[in-house]
This record gives sequence, structure tokens and C-alpha cells, in this order.
Amino acid sequence: MSQEVIEAPIPGKIVSVSVSVGDTVEEDGELCVLQSMKMQNPILSPVDGKVVEVKIAPEQTVETGDVLIVIEED
Repeated sequence: MSQEVIEAPIPGKIVSVSVSVGDTVEEDGELCVLQSMKMQNPILSPVDGKVVEVKIAPEQTVETGDVLIVIEED
């Protein structure tokens, strides 16, 4: 099984985290919401799989390329 590493596409602040370790996610399912320049941007799963790591929390500031979530693909 391969892992998909979800990185921040832009710098900003995590508004909410929609998944926990062990959760099953579907492609295009919401993982978290990232706010940048007063715009809220949902971060969606690119694959079906299971969440194996959540490296973020609400109110956390992230930079472009920071690892947010790791998913093990089905």
C-alpha cells in the first residue's frame, strides 16, 4: 500500500480539521479547511484510503509545503 502525503498548497491558518487518525476517507472528501487572505479553502483528499497521520490542529499556522495529513491508499 502506498501513502499519500497531503501538503499545504498555500500558507495560512487551519480553521478546522475534518478527520482523525483511523478515519476512512473518499476521494474529494474534505480533510481540513485552510484560511488564507480571509478566504477559506477546503483541502480535499486526492484518494480513497485511511488516515494514518494528522499533523495539524485548528488555529495552527502552516506554510506552503507543510505536511497536513497522511493517507494510506486503499
